[in-house]
Amino acid sequence: MQALFGFNPGVTILVEFDHIDKRPTKPSTPGDRRASEALPIFEGSEAVSGTATVLVAPGKKVDHLGIKAELIGQIELYYDRGNHYEFSSVVRELDTAGALVGNRQYRFDFNLAEKPYESYSGLNVRLRYFVRVTISTRGKNVTKEMDFVVQNIQQEPEALDSLKMEVGIEDCLHIEFEYDKSAYHLQDVVIGKIYFLLVRIKIKHMEMAIIRRETAGTGSNQYNESETIIKYEVMDGAPAKGECVPLRVFLKPYALTPTYRGTNKFTVKYFLNLVLVDEEDRRYFKQQEVTLWRKYVA
Repeated sequence: MQALFGFNPGVTILVEFDHIDKRPTKPSTPGDRRASEALPIFEGSEAVSGTATVLVAPGKKVDHLGIKAELIGQIELYYDRGNHYEFSSVVRELDTAGALVGNRQYRFDFNLAEKPYESYSGLNVRLRYFVRVTISTRGKNVTKEMDFVVQNIQQEPEALDSLKMEVGIEDCLHIEFEYDKSAYHLQDVVIGKIYFLLVRIKIKHMEMAIIRRETAGTGSNQYNESETIIKYEVMDGAPAKGECVPLRVFLKPYALTPTYRGTNKFTVKYFLNLVLVDEEDRRYFKQQEVTLWRKYVA
């Protein structure tokens, strides 16, 4: 994979990661300026290496003050577009001051760069990683950025007890529902059961949803957004007292991320939301937070 950026009449920078044809990729996020690109995926512990090529037009001479490559981990809050928060930055000097008369190729290797968080693009926040190559000049610098995706395989959470909850309206409705565990990996299956112990209202249907809740910023600049990732009908028609409705949801087909709690700029949580709708379209619901974690890369 290559990226191209022209500057002035005489200079172009190419950036290419090593072994790109053997690496899994992920489409960049809709709305991103690189939305048509497939970005390479790296695990957090992997070295990021590649080649930066400076192309100089025939007959041109480019005087520079040095050439460097940086690996940057950055959080962008959409309400605060003027400020980007860098949580990781490693610099490699590729060349000292001099002049470029012809094409030059430079190697970069970030083998110890910290990549503690997964890449993320949400409603109000984006966590991105990229390599930036800069040619410093006495005028405007020449730069090129190449994004990549980080996915971190995580250890299975210790507490995987089943979730049991009750919801009820006095003398009208009493339901118990159970999910098989409280944490799921991104290719897992949610298995549950809903027991109807008392039903004295006319239920029309029941639906289940997985909701992602994103909190970005702090204080007066805190933004809370929820979006429904999965929604489908569990039951159509009125249940009878004593009835048990099974529940099974496959997570793999959906655009889910791990739960984010480690950054000081944003959090991402997931909830299982069970909704009952009666014949007058009144809605009764119960939410339960669950942890999502990554067992496999992409």
